[in-house]
Amino acid sequence: MRWDHLTADDSALFGADAVTTRTFDTPEFRGVTFHEIRARSIVNRVPGASRMPFEWTVNPYRGCTHACVYCFARKTHSYLDLDTGLGFDSQIVVKVNAPELLRRQLASPRWHGEHIAMGTNVDCYQRAEGKYRLMPGIITALRDRANPFSILTKGTLILRDLDLLVQAAEVTEVGLSVSVGFTDRELWRTVEPGTPAPERRLDVVRTLTEHGIGCGVLMAPVIPFLGDSPEQLRATVRAIAASGATSVTPLVLHLRPGAREWFMSWLAEHHPHLVRRYERLYAEGAYAPKWYQRRITRYVHELAQEYGIGPRSSATARRITATRETAHEERPREESSREEATQLTLL
Repeated sequence: MRWDHLTADDSALFGADAVTTRTFDTPEFRGVTFHEIRARSIVNRVPGASRMPFEWTVNPYRGCTHACVYCFARKTHSYLDLDTGLGFDSQIVVKVNAPELLRRQLASPRWHGEHIAMGTNVDCYQRAEGKYRLMPGIITALRDRANPFSILTKGTLILRDLDLLVQAAEVTEVGLSVSVGFTDRELWRTVEPGTPAPERRLDVVRTLTEHGIGCGVLMAPVIPFLGDSPEQLRATVRAIAASGATSVTPLVLHLRPGAREWFMSWLAEHHPHLVRRYERLYAEGAYAPKWYQRRITRYVHELAQEYGIGPRSSATARRITATRETAHEERPREESSREEATQLTLL
């Protein structure tokens, strides 16, 4: 296991003598190993070539017990010689000094109060947060410096910090978004086994909205051939609208190296008849073809308008949810439909 460095995504260096490994014999953590480290840096600059629409992130954890089979962050575990499959789900790196380190870095004269995004790599409100309680200190540090920030999560644990979020929203921009790609319970149980149920996540949206904090929904991922039927998309958007979400932004499944191998292995076991269709759909790389992304985006936005929530409009929500691959120009409907009809015959 390499503990001499992390990637540029983390920009956090530590030596092997700074690692403490722990296990907890409780039902929620059985089979999970925690590697507690004292990071040397916690505010990470996003690489210039990244598609992300934000420049700075804070990631207090590496690995995630949500165990989403499609998680794009799986590859980052290989940089530490950790397994990107089950190891990603059960070997969790915890930056135990994250709050104090963030407070120190925010106070530096070199820091100019830029927006900080959280939950962009792995979920900062995964189950480990219930044990380590790093986010209250992180939010407090951001609140005290009136530093704008955003959080994307699948975790209902964010409601534990509701009072802090309300306080922070009184002094700075706070963008909150919950990830709900589908409401199909059978699909949820198989592809997101460690996450709260979709309806519980939408309860989070409802509660945040009731307390005056607007919350958008990142409808991600839309999973081809498993979660993209018109009926499934309609049911999901309808539930999102009923939760009081301020916006809905669809994002089609992407399969980067590391995630691709794990997802395809899962697909071969659970839906072997779809393997060839996926190989064709993702033949050009990590992203589904733009014609397919356009079709999903257009349909979801039409449903959102029907149910009264419409596409994203606020700058704060944009920091959390927008990605360049979904911000493409729409071609005329007739031309796009013809291409879709042609492409669908190949699938």
